Amino acid sequence: MTSTRETILQALFAKLQIISDAKVLRNEVLPERIHGGGLLILRDGDPGQPEITLSPLSYYWQHQAALEVLVSHADAAQRDAMLDDLFQAIAEVLADDRTLGGLCDRVMPDAPIVTTLGIDGAPSVKASTVNIELIYTTADPLG
Repeated sequence: MTSTRETILQALFAKLQIISDAKVLRNEVLPERIHGGGLLILRDGDPGQPEITLSPLSYYWQHQAALEVLVSHADAAQRDAMLDDLFQAIAEVLADDRTLGGLCDRVMPDAPIVTTLGIDGAPSVKASTVNIELIYTTADPLG
């Protein structure tokens, strides 16, 4: 039996795989090369401490998953455009179903945190973290 938390993370991962050009991974180490269409790595993140209601006993979570978004290209303007395209694709995919088929009360991405990484002998990498808030309720503290 799969926990509610794991079911939601699997559904989010499946949803992100709809983004056609990007390679999508979950909880993987950063590979040596960034896929030409960009790379998304979903990190399970922090479920935090739930709010608890007693009747009926339930746990209300505001889980913060993290989505690492990476692109690489020799041209800075092209990197910027590629990253923006991925942000738009992520927004579109998440807006399509803010409840992941009714598994969550709400799925909401935060504004991205962006940085550029210089790598000796390779095109620069533009990297971002997009925190995705997953709001859901479980009957058990282990999710």
